[in-house]
Amino acid sequence: MDPNETLERQCADAWPPVAEDKVGDWRLRAAGGFTGRANSALAIGDPGVGVPEALDRVCDFAHVHAVPPMVQVVEGSRTERAIEAAGWVPHVQHAKGHLVSVLVSPLTDGAAHAREDVTIRSAPTPAWWELAAGTAEPGSAQRHVLTTGEIGYGDAASGAGAVRAAVVEDVLHVSCLAVRPEHRRRGLAKALLAASGAWAAGRGATRCALQVSVDNAPALALYAALGFREHHRYRYWIPAWKDRSL
Repeated sequence: MDPNETLERQCADAWPPVAEDKVGDWRLRAAGGFTGRANSALAIGDPGVGVPEALDRVCDFAHVHAVPPMVQVVEGSRTERAIEAAGWVPHVQHAKGHLVSVLVSPLTDGAAHAREDVTIRSAPTPAWWELAAGTAEPGSAQRHVLTTGEIGYGDAASGAGAVRAAVVEDVLHVSCLAVRPEHRRRGLAKALLAASGAWAAGRGATRCALQVSVDNAPALALYAALGFREHHRYRYWIPAWKDRSL
């Protein structure tokens, strides 16, 4: 499999939907509308049918699970060109940004950024939920997506910061990194990432991956300073008729 698609598969395994089906290698996913990744078809590999037919099945699956039809595809790939030729359009109004950079870095010794007030827990605390997911009372879809798998929940004292660390094969997948405004620029984000790396290394991870909208300049700058580089980009696409209804 193409290296970009291999990493996409690993990242998808770290972010499991509530409902999933397949069209060939494509993954059809739904999670009650919680996040684009968990509610889109991951269009990697061979769908086993023509792309127009595969897209019809994406729409059918989305209709059954009451989510808008959408695909996630590696930017510049042959599959993306086929999706465009089938009449779909980039979902430029996607709330979190329709074009996403997938960043990677080897796991390195994070001792320089370690802090005693940062802990990786085996279960999320109410403070973690509030900061990482925006609610102290997450719904069933949020709980499923964020707690399924080999997960570590990083938090800082007094709920100042949070991060989700998931290990899939040799990859640490980082998400939900958040620091409260009054605690920023104190090295807390770096400490959360360092703690995640140490936790993941003990579970066989050798590299780290994360996904950031290309419009999120502060996050991109932070990760660049920590040695992350862009591996590839992916983009969300929707049917043209859906674009006209937005």
